[in-house]
Amino acid sequence: MTAGGYLKRLTRRLTEDLEQLDAETISEQSRQTGAQRACDCSAGDEVTMQGELRSVQTCAKTMKSGVTAEFFDGTDVVTLKFIGRNRIPGIEPGRTVIVRGRIGEHDGRKVMFNPYYELLGES
Repeated sequence: MTAGGYLKRLTRRLTEDLEQLDAETISEQSRQTGAQRACDCSAGDEVTMQGELRSVQTCAKTMKSGVTAEFFDGTDVVTLKFIGRNRIPGIEPGRTVIVRGRIGEHDGRKVMFNPYYELLGES
């Protein structure tokens, strides 16, 4: 490891946007598993993706509209909608997951309804 290489990496880490670095890290982890990239997926595609849950919203039991989560794989966001569920243990912000299902589109955004999911690691 050369001093110049170390200095270049250190400077990049200190000056680059933290969100960009986070996205690159998540994207690289996803790529290493062979998962598909959200930015390459379109409506109708059946996909397997790995990424992080950025936010999770639950609805009151009386509403019965389900759980909605924002999935991010470092390249794009996909909204996950779990219909008929008020709460799903382990589905929480910051959690790394693998999701499988068919990509749809709602209001111009990518969405996946009732995906199969696998929780990875601890949050």
